[in-house]
Amino acid sequence: MHLLHSLCRLPAPAGNEAALTKFVLDYVRQQQATWLHQPQIIADERFQDCILLVFGKPRTAVFAHLDSIGFTVRYGRQLVRIGGPQAEAGYRLVGKDSQGEVDCTLTVDEETGELGYAFHRDIDRGTELTFYCDFRETPTTVQSCYLDNRLGVWNALRLCETLEHGIIAFSCWEEHGGGSVSYLAKYIFETYGVRQALISDITWVTEGVHAGQGCAISLRDSLIPRRAYVDRIRAIAIDSGIPHQLEVEGSGGSDAKELQHAAAPWDWCFVGAPEDHVHSPDELVDKRDITSTLALYQVLMRYL
Repeated sequence: MHLLHSLCRLPAPAGNEAALTKFVLDYVRQQQATWLHQPQIIADERFQDCILLVFGKPRTAVFAHLDSIGFTVRYGRQLVRIGGPQAEAGYRLVGKDSQGEVDCTLTVDEETGELGYAFHRDIDRGTELTFYCDFRETPTTVQSCYLDNRLGVWNALRLCETLEHGIIAFSCWEEHGGGSVSYLAKYIFETYGVRQALISDITWVTEGVHAGQGCAISLRDSLIPRRAYVDRIRAIAIDSGIPHQLEVEGSGGSDAKELQHAAAPWDWCFVGAPEDHVHSPDELVDKRDITSTLALYQVLMRYL
């Protein structure tokens, strides 16, 4: 879990993913010689802070978003949310502004619900604050802020070790409205003719999806993927014998929303581990679900 710990420690709130982009690029360049197949690395100004890794003759693209939730310093001592973080008074927030490192405490006005911070000085407006990383590992679980979606990134990077044909797309802004998948999908479709996708992200532990019972294949969330494509994925998963669960939700979303709305016939399916304490500093995932996610992605990328 050393790689996952490193990923979770790096702040990358939506809109400011550059540090994590650099880390991922450095990791790829250091590790790719040990992979079974070598990708073409595409990372330049055309794609802002996103990264594409193209292996062999791709048929399927895996999308994993780099960004996380957080907070932006407003005026006075006010904070506004980046995405949808849980906000409980006392949460430890960290960041950096022109005056140096910031290590402060989240405050919540009991009457208005307005968010703010407690610190010994004013923080520069526009500064991003993220949860302090307290990474906890047991024999059966990992717990930390930003497993959503550092675990999806971890899964994509580990998938690279054995991937022969496929595209890994690291996207930005997913937690706060998206935007990058639109131009990534356009480039991928027009350049490689690829139009089927897997979404390497994190979902929720619910009354129907349980920790430790395998990764979740989502049949729908706020959007509905094409049933024929999802049925193909389900058949491959059943034949593989890899533990998995089926998820049905009426809300929530992912990078898939931009594929759904694309001006190209994209098929997509969300496959990922469920976590508890979503969007908090204490996100919790069972290691059995991490293992099954990576194993299923390896099989799906071989047969889709």
